Amino acid sequence: MRKAKMYSAFGAASTHNVPLTSILTEEQREQLCASLGNVKLSLLYKASVHGYKASAFHQRCDRQGPTLLVAYNRSGYIFGGYTSVDYAQSGQYITDKDTFIFSFQGKIPVCIKINHGHYVRLDDAGVPSFGQQLYFCYKNQPVVYSLGGNAFSINTAAMYGNDPQLSECEVYKISSQVSTEEKPWRNVLWTAERKDELMEMIRNHKPVVASVSRVRILMIGPVGAGKSSFFNSINSIFMSRITSKAMSGSAATSLTTQFRTYPVKDGREGKLLPFVLCDTMGLEEQSGAGLDIEDISSILQGHIPDRYKFNPTTPFKPDEQKSSRPVSLQEKIHCVVYVIDATKISLMSDKLQEKLASIRRKVNSLGIAQIVLMTKVDEACPLVEKDLQSLYVSSYIKLKVQEVSSWLGVPVSCVLPVKNYSQELELELNCDVLLLTALQQMLTNSIQKVKPLYYIHSLHTD
Repeated sequence: MRKAKMYSAFGAASTHNVPLTSILTEEQREQLCASLGNVKLSLLYKASVHGYKASAFHQRCDRQGPTLLVAYNRSGYIFGGYTSVDYAQSGQYITDKDTFIFSFQGKIPVCIKINHGHYVRLDDAGVPSFGQQLYFCYKNQPVVYSLGGNAFSINTAAMYGNDPQLSECEVYKISSQVSTEEKPWRNVLWTAERKDELMEMIRNHKPVVASVSRVRILMIGPVGAGKSSFFNSINSIFMSRITSKAMSGSAATSLTTQFRTYPVKDGREGKLLPFVLCDTMGLEEQSGAGLDIEDISSILQGHIPDRYKFNPTTPFKPDEQKSSRPVSLQEKIHCVVYVIDATKISLMSDKLQEKLASIRRKVNSLGIAQIVLMTKVDEACPLVEKDLQSLYVSSYIKLKVQEVSSWLGVPVSCVLPVKNYSQELELELNCDVLLLTALQQMLTNSIQKVKPLYYIHSLHTD
């Protein structure tokens, strides 16, 4: 392109017969499309061609439906935002719960949704903005300006390196892909009959070893990933109402401070179901904080009693008299479930990944079954938030499943996306089907491991 001949003030240019060329790589385009569902991007506006003026932006982008703005700065950052509401210069304050801003951190776009109760923008003739907090092409100049505020929880250093100078700004029209057939990458029956079938399979599950009456499933994961919420969700399904027996929430440090074993009843007066969910402190990246890896080893081998209170600075020391007796297979862990927040996969620190790798090595050495529970899928993907049945046609969720499988070293088939109950007041069929499918997979996988564990146990007790 002959830029010297084309550009006028602020990078404006004659737009006659000028082909628009996107800067996005094919991989970046796919990642952004995946975060929005089955969509395609059509380039509407390119600031270096059409100018950084608000009037040029509106001329190209008004009344075009949902749009995605992608900005590039001189430090190499790629960031921007999505809105599902047209630009129309209506003079109204716009609300849009689907709006998010994003920045590429490595190959993956990290998306941040607008906080509840905030306007997306004043729909006027000004430059594009998000949350009346982040302004692009500010004052008709090639810059981004952060006004501050609470609409988005952002760190401008992480988002664009605190470099406000833009090298380009592009706006894309979002439209659905034309497809006569969308094949899910996993098959699920979203029916009441399937829910009933799964509940009956779980009720009738029998471990292959007679001495094991209930499969013990250990939940391990970072703080806030949803370990306690998974128990509450499963308990809710079998109680036929929303329950919150285990403490759960979104605190910075673990709300669970004890080792807890949670049996589940089949209804209020029903018999105990053939599994026990074991909850632990959350993992934290700092040394001396969160669950200690030595404690996990003691839990796996059945040494730690229910309600033992963890001390992050001092690992559990079994009572010498009690530890002299062999631990029964019933007291050991038969399946380990790593609980991972789908919205934070690309943000997980190296230290946390190292902790999980150390735990996996220990679990492998004991021959215990392993599953990954990927929570908060509705928060990770707007398509899934609108319709949970879109989970297995979401290419974004598929990418996240593959990513978790790769760095945790577990088969893709053992990574199970779910949505826990958190704010709901009533049970939802689609949510129930996902949660019960995950629990059934845990029980099925534990069958393959309990028998070998039985022989290992026998060797140690002969």
